[in-house]
Amino acid sequence: MSEYSDKSVPPCPFEKKHPSFLALDDSFFMAQAYNQAIDAWNAGEVPVGAVVEYGGEVIAKARNSVEEMGDPTAHAEILALSTACRAIGDWRLTGATLYVTKEPCPMCSGALVMSRITRVVYAVPDPKMGCLGGATDVNALPGSFHRVEVQAGAVMEEACRELIQTFFRIRRNGRGDSTASNGLDQ
Repeated sequence: MSEYSDKSVPPCPFEKKHPSFLALDDSFFMAQAYNQAIDAWNAGEVPVGAVVEYGGEVIAKARNSVEEMGDPTAHAEILALSTACRAIGDWRLTGATLYVTKEPCPMCSGALVMSRITRVVYAVPDPKMGCLGGATDVNALPGSFHRVEVQAGAVMEEACRELIQTFFRIRRNGRGDSTASNGLDQ
């Protein structure tokens, strides 16, 4: 177990969302990602969840599983992309939208470009490691063969921010580490 994993974080105090299936909009799909983030918390993972929508349906959902899998690439976005590709039988996710509770990191942002996903909606910007407008923007790379349409914040930003900030606050306090920061706890 790494120095960063902390299985002593208590169960997630936040309730899952139960959106109406009558409105299959950005809020509906982000609520599904939020529920995955709660599952990540309860599994002792950083609470990030992701959902891929294609043709108005959820074709993939995932949560962070880095600690559980012992794999630094087991981010919610990567796992959701892999599942989505298997679901449609193609590595190109043209026409799909990824909903994720936190702005994707460099690895995940690169995977989004490589997958040709059409759109990404993320709730919480990440000024330290986000690569869809936070710390940098993969869409700004000159010569990039694909650009991802991005919608940042607005959709459940407050709820997702509160979830991740609370997780890190509890984890820091449990270790007695008041200096650790993930960049989202301000």
